[in-house]
Amino acid sequence: MFNYLEPPNAFYEFERIYSAEQWAKKQRWIVDYLTEYQPDVIGFQEVFSVESLKTLLHKAGYHYFAVVDEPQVIDEFIYKRPVVAIAARFAINEIAAVEHDNDVAQTIGLSADFTFSRKVLRATIAMPHIGDVDCYVVHFKSKRPMLEVEQTSQLAPEQNIIAHLKTDIAGGWGSTIQRGSEATLLMLEMIKRRETSQNPMLLMGDFNNNLTDGVLSHLLTDSLRFAPAFDSKTYLAKYCLNDAWQLFVKLQTSMQEPTAQNLIPTPTHYFGASSSVLDYILLSCEFDTEYDDSFYEVSDYHTYDRHLINPEFERDDQSTDHGVVMITLTLRC
Repeated sequence: MFNYLEPPNAFYEFERIYSAEQWAKKQRWIVDYLTEYQPDVIGFQEVFSVESLKTLLHKAGYHYFAVVDEPQVIDEFIYKRPVVAIAARFAINEIAAVEHDNDVAQTIGLSADFTFSRKVLRATIAMPHIGDVDCYVVHFKSKRPMLEVEQTSQLAPEQNIIAHLKTDIAGGWGSTIQRGSEATLLMLEMIKRRETSQNPMLLMGDFNNNLTDGVLSHLLTDSLRFAPAFDSKTYLAKYCLNDAWQLFVKLQTSMQEPTAQNLIPTPTHYFGASSSVLDYILLSCEFDTEYDDSFYEVSDYHTYDRHLINPEFERDDQSTDHGVVMITLTLRC
C-alpha cells in the first residue's frame, strides 16, 4: 500500500502528510485496480489507516476484512510500524496473529524477546468447493540495515565512509537474520496448524527477499535428508508449500504451451537499475496438479506493474512501489 495513511496524520516524519488531492488519488488507484481485476482475496502491507481501508473495501464489495495489530502512534499524529491486513469476498471464519515458539527461537540462537517485525496475520477463509483455507499475510523484515551511523561532524571523510561500510555490513546481516528467522518460525507454526486443522494453506505477502538466494529457500523445503523414503513420499507433500509461479509454469508445460519453457517471473520491485521478485504467493498441495487429491490449479499468474514501468502521473502518482501479484485458481475437472 506504500504508506496508506489518511491525512492529516503523518507517516514517520511530521512533514510526510498527504494532501487531500494526493489522498483521493491513492484511494482511487486502489479502487481502479479492484474494479479491473476483481480479486476474491487480497493481502495488504503498509496499512496505517485501518478503518479507512476497511470502509473503502466495503464499498468495493469486500465485506470481510481483518487485521491483528495496530500501527504505533508517536507525537499524537505521527505514525510508524504499519500493519498487514486481509480482505475477502468470502466469509472469514477465524482470525489470529501467529505466535512463534519461543523455545525453538532460543534454541536456534535468537533472543528471548524475539518478535516478528510485523505481526503475521492468519485468516481462515471459507472458499468455494475446497472449504476452509488458512490464509497467511506477511511483510517480512526489509533489507534496510538494522543499525545506523551515529551522526557526527568530527569524522574525517574516510572515517565516515568506513563507519557507513561497517554499519551496512553488520546492520544488513542483522536484517537478514531477522527476515530468515521470521520465515523459519512462521513455517513451523504453519506446519503445526496444518497438523491440527488439516486446512489447505496459502501464504502471501512482501517477502523482501528473493526465494532462491538461500535466506528464505526453506519455505519451499520438499525433501528430508534422513527420514524414511516411503514415509516422506506418503506424508511430506501435505506439509510443504509451492511457489504459485512454479505451479503455473508446470501447468503450462503439461499443457504443452509453446511459450512455457521461456516463461520468467516479472519483477515486483525496482531499485535503481536493478529489479527483483520480492512478492510471492505460496500454496499447499491442494493447488498442485501433480498431487492426486488437489482441488485447484494455478491457471493464471499476473503481476500488475504498469505503475512501475510505464507510469502516468495523473493515474499513478500515489500508487505503490511494488508490483501487485495475482493468481487465478481454477477448479480441476
